[in-house]
Amino acid sequence: AEADPLLRQYEGSARGRGLPSAGWRICLAHRFEEPRQPYGAVDVPLRDVLRHIGLVLRYFRWWYKKTRIEKKPAFIDLLCAVPLQQIYGCPLGGIGGGTITRGWQGEFCRWQLNPGIYHYKTVIANQFTVCLRCKGQTVYQQVLSVERPSTLQGWNWGYCGHYAFYHALYPRAWMVYELPGQNVVLTCRQVSPVLPHDYKDSSLPVGVFIWEVENGKDEEVEVSIMFSLQNGTGTKEDRSGGHWNEPFAFEKDGERVAGVLLHHCTHVNPFTFAISAREKAGTAVTHLTAFNPMGLGREVWQDLLQDGWLDSHSGKSSPTAKGEVTAAAVCASCRVPAREHRTLELALAWDMPRIHFGSKEKLHLRRYTRFFGSEGDAAPVLSHHALTHYKEWEKKIEAWQKPILENNQLPSWYKSALFNELYFMTDGGTIWVELPPDCCAEDLQGPAGAGLSHLLPVLREYGRFAYLEGQEYRMYNTYDVHFYASFALVMLWPKLQISLQYDIAVTVVNEDIQPRQYLMGGQTAQVKLKNVVPHDIGDPGDEPWQRVNAYLMHDTADWKDLNLKFVLQVYRDYYLTHDNLYLRDMWPVCQAVMESELKFDTDNDGLIENGGFADQTYDAWVVNGPSAYCGGLWLAAVCMMCKMAEVLRDFETQQKYMDILKKGKEAFEKMLWNGKYYNYDSSGSTTSNSIMSDQCAGQWFLGACDLDQGEYEV
Repeated sequence: AEADPLLRQYEGSARGRGLPSAGWRICLAHRFEEPRQPYGAVDVPLRDVLRHIGLVLRYFRWWYKKTRIEKKPAFIDLLCAVPLQQIYGCPLGGIGGGTITRGWQGEFCRWQLNPGIYHYKTVIANQFTVCLRCKGQTVYQQVLSVERPSTLQGWNWGYCGHYAFYHALYPRAWMVYELPGQNVVLTCRQVSPVLPHDYKDSSLPVGVFIWEVENGKDEEVEVSIMFSLQNGTGTKEDRSGGHWNEPFAFEKDGERVAGVLLHHCTHVNPFTFAISAREKAGTAVTHLTAFNPMGLGREVWQDLLQDGWLDSHSGKSSPTAKGEVTAAAVCASCRVPAREHRTLELALAWDMPRIHFGSKEKLHLRRYTRFFGSEGDAAPVLSHHALTHYKEWEKKIEAWQKPILENNQLPSWYKSALFNELYFMTDGGTIWVELPPDCCAEDLQGPAGAGLSHLLPVLREYGRFAYLEGQEYRMYNTYDVHFYASFALVMLWPKLQISLQYDIAVTVVNEDIQPRQYLMGGQTAQVKLKNVVPHDIGDPGDEPWQRVNAYLMHDTADWKDLNLKFVLQVYRDYYLTHDNLYLRDMWPVCQAVMESELKFDTDNDGLIENGGFADQTYDAWVVNGPSAYCGGLWLAAVCMMCKMAEVLRDFETQQKYMDILKKGKEAFEKMLWNGKYYNYDSSGSTTSNSIMSDQCAGQWFLGACDLDQGEYEV
């Protein structure tokens, strides 16, 4: 509690000792800022050292209160970072229903079912096991895992990784197992419904596993694939008691699936898993309703070993006692003639239809409940839908990806990155929820949002979408970096980008008068000002949309880039979607945020100035005066204001911004161009002439909208 006064005392004492203005010469300067010289000591002003120490102490005080007293996760936890594990592969699930990530060795190792909350736990009972039988005898039975765990030791573990291969092109992945000594090859193709321009199946919390069996033998072989799953996600809640399993079968339009439901009965956000397989001519589906995944597992192993099937007892399991864990298994079996191949189809679905965020204030319904109901009984029909529609999904995925994959002008690394980095669309703590049925326009618009005439229709039709800045930066729709990622959203699911923009717009035109102390500098300010774009729409540990700006390192009302990025995205969205209603709704909001931004042009030269602190997305980089990054964004936003005014025939506003653009372009060239590139800023400091890789971000956005040439060229 005495840290800040103590720092002030030290600072005053240092000044009293007549220290040189250059500050202290210290060799640990890299702990506080980037070294200005490659080696040796660095001059760091004492005030900077004290400022950073003050930040650390304020952060620790805030962190202790948040995590130890309030028992809530920190939006950025610098003290308990998750250690890097390079084990992760392609996640399962569509958009906004939660995700389950499998590693590239096939393990189920990351869980994001509760919105925005991750568990990094490999659940060892979650496995695929193969059983081969020839002439009525089991000749091979193996867990398809390289693990050698301390539980389920009655199973045959330790598959040799030399005989397995992994490949992923999101949203699909392939695992190939060349069973040693058996002349049988298994290929598991994993498919999730991530389908551009689809707003139904893309929301489904399901994954399908298509097992292609190639029999290279000269005799028929009976192949069984057993899928086992623990009831839970590997957390302490698995032992909380009251969880239970039951077998199910679901038939529709002549197609039948069967499996086991695993009901996970927690007080907050309960859910049901479904493991299932598709019954068809030549394929038998059997199940085991419950077993102990913490034991040896011999009864499960011997059951499968005996005849390649599971016993399939009917009836529910008893609810678990406190401290107990339960699991279940489903098995698909078929005969594969010599030198031929067959297919077995299994699925995993999870149904957590009704969710609360950390504050538990409001109940939200996930997007898929619009089509499959919100009563928590949708797992069987979700399983059926997945197993009967995955072929259609794959056709759409291939039609989407094929033109890019066959484009010889694009390098392979780019193709891989373009698709595989899209995993964050689903696995970014992503939520996609419905508006409450009784929600009215006034509830959404707030006191100042009446001009957003299509806010309610858009959100009612397409729901609300949000994703985290990162798995360890737990803020939804962090707008300064959504600016970059938004291309994926607007090009693949444009209605979700439009919905997100309406949510931002309604926040812009209203204000939040709650005071908050910011960690960087310790100042107190309102959470959000009117006519200023928010940094984010909230923390999953609190109540997103209801309370915005979870970020409290800086007061982002003084950031120079957020308002500009809103304007740039509005025109870019219009350019790609041709949505005139959207443009007309957003035009007054764009005018308001640009008027708010004009106050940063203190000398009226048509170019905004940075304020001498880290007042933009690079939130550890101090910027003084006109800068390449924010100045370039400003000019691009002014250019787009001219273009939008032209489209909307608002000629007075168009002329206003054309005049600003003319002055601003001249000032930008004069103050920042050094003959080779634009300087980082115009402060004249030792870092002022740095080459900033993002200096042309505004120009990039203009180019994406065909505004980088002619009269609008910046």
